[in-house]
Formats: sequence, C-alpha cells, structure tokens
Amino acid sequence: MARLSSRGVRLHKKGLELLQPEPRVVKIAKDYFHIHTYGGFTPFFAGLLKKKLMATRCANRACKEKRLFLPPRPHCPDCLLPMKWVAAPLEGTIYTHTTILYPGAPFKLTTPCPLISVELPGVCTRMMSYLKRGTPYIGMKVRAVFNTAKPTHSILDLAFEPVEPA
Repeated sequence: MARLSSRGVRLHKKGLELLQPEPRVVKIAKDYFHIHTYGGFTPFFAGLLKKKLMATRCANRACKEKRLFLPPRPHCPDCLLPMKWVAAPLEGTIYTHTTILYPGAPFKLTTPCPLISVELPGVCTRMMSYLKRGTPYIGMKVRAVFNTAKPTHSILDLAFEPVEPA
C-alpha cells in the first residue's frame, strides 16, 4: 500500500479560471496526454497510411461466415479464432447518413459534417465515416480517400467522396 508523504495530497496545477460567475463558466487548462494502443487493430490503421482499407475474414474453414468485416475484428464473432487480414474494396454506396451541426466538445471535424454509413461489396458490416465533399444521399456511389499528407494516425485519416460519373 502506498504511503502519503507528511505533506499529504497536493494540487500540481492551479485551479480553474473563472470566466463568468452566473451561470458559472470556467476555463479548464489541460496539458496532459493520453497513450493509447491499437493492439489487434494495428493492421487497419497501418493500411490507411498505404491507402488501403484493411478488413478481416475468418480463416477457420468450419466457419460459415466468409464475408469481410469492416470495421475489422481481430477475432471471429462466431468461432472466436483469429481473423485473417485482407484488403477491402475502396468503392461502395451510402446506406444511410446524418449531418452533424452542433457537435460535442471533442469533435475534431468542421461542421456541418456529413456522417455516412457505407456499404461495401462483399463486406457484411457497414463502415461509418464522413463525406469529405458533396451532399450525401442514400444510394450515392462513394470512394475511400486517405489523409496521408499529414496523418492523424486515427480514423480521421479515412473519408469518402462521391464517385464521379463516367
């Protein structure tokens, strides 16, 4: 068991800055960071830097589900064995969509932001992302685009844009 020093518990930082007394509004200065591991999802995020959508498929021959999972799953939801990583199609169709007008504080994209659910051929799940340009509609053909110039190393390195008619 850890012992407290004779000085007891102390604050390391000064308190909040009062911006407005009524209703009370305070400014919270944060200077910490969070370390996070992608663990079994590392191949997906590494694929984004290579302009690939990496999905998973069950490698167990006894499993009936042979379609791709995207978002990926490191382990099969049916037999719980490790999944095999494979490249997924980069073009699909908008299944549904919504537009974010008033996001919460940690939202990292500008608003309005069209969030889309994309149906990809051969994939049994739907991928959530955002439409980088254009106005979404159900059935719109879209193509994955990747932020490789200044990657965030997060899901924000993936977006979709409309497929131009040929």
